[in-house]
Amino acid sequence: MLPEDWTPHRRDDGELLGWIHPSGDEWVAVDVLGRVASDAVDWLDAEAALEAVGLAWLADVWMLEGEAPGPLRVRFIEVTPSVGSEIGRVVVKVDDFGDMQRPPTERFTLPWPAPARLRPARPGDPDGRTL
Repeated sequence: MLPEDWTPHRRDDGELLGWIHPSGDEWVAVDVLGRVASDAVDWLDAEAALEAVGLAWLADVWMLEGEAPGPLRVRFIEVTPSVGSEIGRVVVKVDDFGDMQRPPTERFTLPWPAPARLRPARPGDPDGRTL
């Protein structure tokens, strides 16, 4: 459930970028995965942090740990934050490299906010092309 003091922040087209919530006399930005996107800053800097992060990263490859011996390359299918009594979720699928001819890849439903075991890809992670 989203705390009542979280204010949604949207792009000009209405797409949700995250939330801004109070932290003492300052504000903290939180992205759509429920992760902190800024330190405690003034309101305009919190907005700028969400604008800088944007949503393009949702199209990137991420890594999911704990489901296989090594990290799995995954892509987002759904990110639904908790609203009211509705429990949020993050759904990812094993990266299929956009191949529409292959059978559907395995999906994983994770809680929202997203757990730390779902993380951006970093150097040294499996690239999916090397065995």
